Amino acid sequence: MPIDFYQLPGSAPCRAVALAAAALGIEMNFKEVALMNGDNLKPEYLKMNPQHTIPTIDDNGFYLWESRAIMTYLVNQYGKNDSLYPKDPKKRAIVDQRLYFDACTLYKSFADYYYPIIFAKAPKDQAKYEAVGTAMSFLNTFLEGQDYVAGENMTLADLSIVATVSTIEATDYNLSKYKNVTKWYAKIKSEAPKYEEYNNAGIKAFKDLVHNMTKK
Repeated sequence: MPIDFYQLPGSAPCRAVALAAAALGIEMNFKEVALMNGDNLKPEYLKMNPQHTIPTIDDNGFYLWESRAIMTYLVNQYGKNDSLYPKDPKKRAIVDQRLYFDACTLYKSFADYYYPIIFAKAPKDQAKYEAVGTAMSFLNTFLEGQDYVAGENMTLADLSIVATVSTIEATDYNLSKYKNVTKWYAKIKSEAPKYEEYNNAGIKAFKDLVHNMTKK
């Protein structure tokens, strides 16, 4: 039976999970959580996820949140092979490192800079903006001479990071000086299953959200 997937299409972490599920051929029952309406604060949601965050999954009574934890669970539970998340300890460690880099450095830098502007109409913070560039430079270095961010084939790290990079790009951030990133970005867009359906549609939803939140 399909996994209940509580999400918002505009959310990069939610899109990363959707891309992982598509790559694994897993059927997900998409359930939109209207954060502005407090759907995530209802008792039935808090029972699943006391932190009331998205994404959250309900796999036949097994509840899990945090996008990268969900992605690795899906491979461990349902993967037909280990190409997306290698079993070899060293190869897996590189994928994990990139996933942590995304969570703690790349996506964090984006959220720290853009979310106060979008949701609180805060003024632009130059130091926070430069942190985004520093994170992008690290990613560009990781990709030097590499087609993928963590190994010789597409992994969960690529799917998580492409959701972040595409969201950063959607804020009109100029990626052009990061040559390795732009080359990799084009490759993942062409290779990730259901990229157009799951990621590009979500990017449009994100742009619409930004427009509605920032218009005067």
